[in-house]
Amino acid sequence: MADSVSPASARRIALAAQGFGRPRPEVVGTRQLNLLIERLGLLQLDSVNVLERSHYLPVFARLGAYDKTLLDRLTFARRGPYREYWAHEAALIPLEHWPLFRFRMQDYRDYFERSGDPWLAAHADTLGWLRSELAEKGPLPASKIERDASAPRRGSWWEWDEVKRGLERMFRVGEVVSAGRSGFERTYALPEQVMPAELSAREVPREEAVHALMERSARAHGIGTLSDLADYYRLKNADAKPALERLVDESVVRRVTVPGWTKPAYLHREARIPRRIEATALLSPFDPVVWERERALRLFGFHYRIEIYTPAPKRVYGYYTLPVLVDDALVGRIDLKNDRKRGVLRVQSAWREQGAPDAVAERIVPALRELAAWQGLGELEVVDRGDLARAVAAEAGVALLPASA
Repeated sequence: MADSVSPASARRIALAAQGFGRPRPEVVGTRQLNLLIERLGLLQLDSVNVLERSHYLPVFARLGAYDKTLLDRLTFARRGPYREYWAHEAALIPLEHWPLFRFRMQDYRDYFERSGDPWLAAHADTLGWLRSELAEKGPLPASKIERDASAPRRGSWWEWDEVKRGLERMFRVGEVVSAGRSGFERTYALPEQVMPAELSAREVPREEAVHALMERSARAHGIGTLSDLADYYRLKNADAKPALERLVDESVVRRVTVPGWTKPAYLHREARIPRRIEATALLSPFDPVVWERERALRLFGFHYRIEIYTPAPKRVYGYYTLPVLVDDALVGRIDLKNDRKRGVLRVQSAWREQGAPDAVAERIVPALRELAAWQGLGELEVVDRGDLARAVAAEAGVALLPASA
């Protein structure tokens, strides 16, 4: 491949590396799920459930309808092949990759020690008590760990009590690990209770761990800048840069230029460049294709900001807008809500990107119907908000609801 890669080719390389443009399997079983997670390297977790938990959506976008309980058995089983850790944000990773993050656990440990965290200093007894509770009773979620009088529950989930604070600090430094989730609540365990002894004891030097993670990131990107590749596993550039130079020396990646990119690009040796990408997908806000906002702007000309944390009067597009991928372009964004009580998939707004084809609704509506069926929902509802809403409603054959509905 030439040392200069066109922007269009870069888009197709990136999407192909992420599993788009391939025929969907007729049946999605554990083999297909494992292969996809191996390709992606991780699935980011998020608690927002207005449509669906975010880690389910990248799988649906690439493979189509599948049985979520199969993914749950793989990812949330106490002794399953995947483990949760702070890989990008909170994310599911292959179990064998857990030792690659020991350097991050040490970084957290060093940070807590340097910062002189007053909470840790005041709650050493709480941490010891938590270790004893888990040792005696086995893996437990925070809600089921018996609170003593000195650690009363204070209320909402963001007002973490001492038990939750302690478990989260222990989780970050590797003193406890995830033993799956139930009802999306994480279960905590001592490493020896759920981890294979060999993995729990394995030490990977920082340099080797970062090298391995940068190689996986480069493969998952296909093509990207240093900052792109470092961000996938939230690596510091000071660590990522020498690892990337080593990958260049090993001919795992090579430097290329992409017109319009202001920074050097790196192409993985296994990257393929399809002549075209054929795909229609609704992307989670936490899908790797769009989670690094500067990369989404550079690759697709798509300026994306999630508005979950924006006060409602200041939102432009909606609470939970999903970027819409059609072939190798992001052509719009749709704010979706799973109205579980009424059994309806509600399109709360629909917006067209500048330059999107006129017939984009013809591609979007079948994807919406497929999503609704996968969620066990019936009809679509479309609210008259956004410059694509009217076309979506017409294509779906449903009445357009007033924006105040």
